[in-house]
Amino acid sequence: MFFKAPDQYIQDGAPFTADGTSYPAGWLNAASAEEKAAIGLVEVTYEGTREDDRFYWVTETRNGAVITTTSTPKDLDALKKQWKAQINQIAYTMLLPSDWMVVKATETSTTVPADWTTYRAAVRTAARDALATIDAAADVPALQTAVQVTWPNDPDYVAA
Repeated sequence: MFFKAPDQYIQDGAPFTADGTSYPAGWLNAASAEEKAAIGLVEVTYEGTREDDRFYWVTETRNGAVITTTSTPKDLDALKKQWKAQINQIAYTMLLPSDWMVVKATETSTTVPADWTTYRAAVRTAARDALATIDAAADVPALQTAVQVTWPNDPDYVAA
């Protein structure tokens, strides 16, 4: 991103107008540093760390060619509640397509194929472990790690 005084911010790859002259979308990518400087463009610098918006309130303060990012952790208890609901929803969604097998086995006194029984148990275990890890998270960075779940593939999964 580039800045042109007094308050124009220009994204790479975007067309723009500066001092009454229109520049095409690719001009910034093709122009030399000297050409950019000649029309008064300054490359924007960033200060601070932009954290994951799902876990932090992120604000940017613009002061000329400097953009300062501030990241404030969101409420841990609210995040835990949100992520636990999401983990449960993912597990539900993963189990739903094979629920018919369980119903059929119950109605016909047959068994669910062993690979599907193993898969369904693995989904429940992954969800249960994730929920426990979420509950144990003492701060937002720990919660970010806790929600990284490795879900099992169903028995019909074919790698690309």
